[in-house]
Amino acid sequence: MNIINTIEKIPDFFGSGHFDLDCWKEYMVACIPGACSKCLEDMRDELDSAYPILEEALSDVVKRTEAVRAFERVTNDLDARICEVFHRSLDVDIYLYLGLCNGAGWVTEIGGKTTVLIGIEKVMELSWCDEDAMNGLILHELGHVYQSEYGVLKRQTESSSDAFLWQLFTEGVAMVFEQEIVGDPEYFHQDKDNWKAWCDANRKHIVSSFGTDLGTMTKSTQRYFGDWVSFEGHADTGYYLGAGFVRFMMEEETFDTLIRYDIGKVREAFERFS
Repeated sequence: MNIINTIEKIPDFFGSGHFDLDCWKEYMVACIPGACSKCLEDMRDELDSAYPILEEALSDVVKRTEAVRAFERVTNDLDARICEVFHRSLDVDIYLYLGLCNGAGWVTEIGGKTTVLIGIEKVMELSWCDEDAMNGLILHELGHVYQSEYGVLKRQTESSSDAFLWQLFTEGVAMVFEQEIVGDPEYFHQDKDNWKAWCDANRKHIVSSFGTDLGTMTKSTQRYFGDWVSFEGHADTGYYLGAGFVRFMMEEETFDTLIRYDIGKVREAFERFS
């Protein structure tokens, strides 16, 4: 596991204190070779909306410093914490970087190496700069890495309903990975403003609604995954549901076995869960 903090390089490339795309490209080439084109392609149609967030990330030094310090504290003994719980290490590079609002956390492959990109601009926008939030964010992304290395993270699906069911499953795996490292099966890094209490009170409704929506859900209409969508006024309910779903499966199977499930087994388990 390699931990790389590129934020200390920001003054070298953004001397004006303002965001400039050409300067950002130079920064990416120097700090994360191979990631520039990937980030640009991801934000191709939405780049204009990212500029105010990027400007804020460069101008708010206090908040940016808070996020950097949280990142450093969380990653200090990270490999040892994971090995203590799962008895396995992860072959991964973790970068704290200035992205193009590609996401607070992103598991991808760069130069043939599994990589986690932690976008400081999104971390700041979401006010996830404290140690608890940073810990949850990084552990969640490493949950995806763990499934990728020791199970199967990506599966070809034949329908959109299976694709969203697979997303529920993989996000649930990552949530449970978080919880196991933290040592609390009730832990959710999303729990702000009574979020978990509301989800607990509406658990059956969330389950049934997700099941009903599966047949017609699309990327633009799904209301369960992401801070930008809302299920009855609450974001990220898919992560709550996914964690519950995986915990349900763990009543019959070990975590390390179920992360190798195919979509058929996941579908059958969800039918019993719902």
